[in-house]
Amino acid sequence: MQFPQTSPQQAQLSLFEAFMAQPLAPILKDVVESPWSAEPDVFSELSLRGAAGNCLSLLAPILRELSQDQDARWLTLIAPPASLTQAWLRDAGLNRERILLLQPRGSQSAQQLTCEALRLGRSHTVVSWINPLSPQSRQQLISAARTGDAQSLNIRLG
Repeated sequence: MQFPQTSPQQAQLSLFEAFMAQPLAPILKDVVESPWSAEPDVFSELSLRGAAGNCLSLLAPILRELSQDQDARWLTLIAPPASLTQAWLRDAGLNRERILLLQPRGSQSAQQLTCEALRLGRSHTVVSWINPLSPQSRQQLISAARTGDAQSLNIRLG
């Protein structure tokens, strides 16, 4: 089987011409005219998989940055894994004077405690380790974070 001989420049030029034939104006118009959301995202989720030590190494700079936030409120960690100890916080360079470590008590779940901490607004960021997180639970965290003018960060360790 023989294919027609064309130079690579000709093939690229025809693709380029086909691309340029597409109207870009409506696409750009939609982007420029679409309103920016004035409401900031209050919920983020980070999924980490691998060895526990590696996951903590990836998490350390994020928590360090949050612990040094200029906001006068706390960085609150709800039900962190057992490997996240006071010694680890110190060794990771976190500002331990700005961190609250909370564990649920009795029949209270980590989800309930996280929502309560978010609603109170005494923390700029509440970090939780809730896995799995259902869509309904996620919506509860978002609502609580908006009420307390806080950020919710859920960490999923795989």
